[in-house]
Amino acid sequence: MLQPTDALRAILERIPTPSTSETAFQALPLVEVAGRRLAADALSDVDLPPFEKSMMDGFALRAEDVSGPGKHTLRWVGESRAGQPFEGEVPPGCCIEIFTGAELPPDCDAVEMIEKTERPDPNGDRVSFTGPIPIARNVSHRGEILANRKRVYAAGRRLSAADLSVLASIGCDPVPVYKRPRVSVLTTGDELVPATETPGRGQIREGNTLFLAAAARELGCDVGRAGIVRDEPALLEEAFRSALEEGDALITSGGVSVGKYDLVGATFEKLGVEPILHKVAIKPGKPIWFGMAGDKPVFGLPGNPVSSLLGFEVFVRPALAKLAGGGPQEQGERLGRARWSGKTLRAPGRQNNVPARLETGADGVLELHGLPFRGSADIVTAANADALCVVPRDTEVEAGEMVAFRPLRR
Repeated sequence: MLQPTDALRAILERIPTPSTSETAFQALPLVEVAGRRLAADALSDVDLPPFEKSMMDGFALRAEDVSGPGKHTLRWVGESRAGQPFEGEVPPGCCIEIFTGAELPPDCDAVEMIEKTERPDPNGDRVSFTGPIPIARNVSHRGEILANRKRVYAAGRRLSAADLSVLASIGCDPVPVYKRPRVSVLTTGDELVPATETPGRGQIREGNTLFLAAAARELGCDVGRAGIVRDEPALLEEAFRSALEEGDALITSGGVSVGKYDLVGATFEKLGVEPILHKVAIKPGKPIWFGMAGDKPVFGLPGNPVSSLLGFEVFVRPALAKLAGGGPQEQGERLGRARWSGKTLRAPGRQNNVPARLETGADGVLELHGLPFRGSADIVTAANADALCVVPRDTEVEAGEMVAFRPLRR
């Protein structure tokens, strides 16, 4: 059995990186790209701010006119507001009223907020200041947020709602984004029925496809088909062939162990899928299957729901992120560190992953508190956990030790 790190490396080595050819990306209107990944670096075409800008409502002036201590009175000669800059000259000993976001005249180099000034006659032309006032007070300089031609976002970034505002400010519309990989999610098993049905004798409701499909969508993939396939060779072969013809990746759950009715791996190989690995030294979820159908990744995850959850987090998530154009930071394991607070944990022979709750201890250190866990079928406990405590193989973790964990919530 491969160790988890080696298995992930073997998987990622086989996943193709999306190219920037016309078939791999598309240019979409800015309003449509939230959740998509950039296919090219986004460069600014402007300085931000594009001019010397006031950060306050107040008065723009020359700092040298109020450089000494005490009160200084300047003559008001006009105003500058957002979108309508002051057009004239500001002579020495004068000031203008200015509003937040407005452009400073080239003659001025500081802004005093209105609350710190006095104007005895609101309709008069005299304004008093208490000095000294330093150069650049309450001034945002041209290009200090972003310089022209600077890279704003690198290719591969998954665009958030806030990113749209940034892209708008640099005129990036339309936006080059990778096409969404099309993924199929199938679960095998004669005992499975949909959530809408009442299980009969020996049957259970199926939920793996719901989780796996939703998790794939969260990564920016489209899910082409999702559902249950019976443990019959002809049905499995037909469903898997259609899924591979239609999509860019296939994820299945169930049927990957060594039992009489574990037919998934053999069906993959019959369809020409190249087997890369089968079984990883991880608990739960040892019998994971991975192969490649040409340039299309194929994952066979165990049927127990927690095994399926862990297999997706550790192996499928990084692979789909790479397939979708995600950067290196999305292709690694998501791990944190916290102090274990619970009974001794052991991991004989393979890495163990234990559901836990995250809390901050009295001393400010993040702590992991173990939850009652009844094995890989206990999806209720896993769904209520904040993280999985990672116990390296052939080690013990005692209360008070620092340990790695996999976050389950964002």
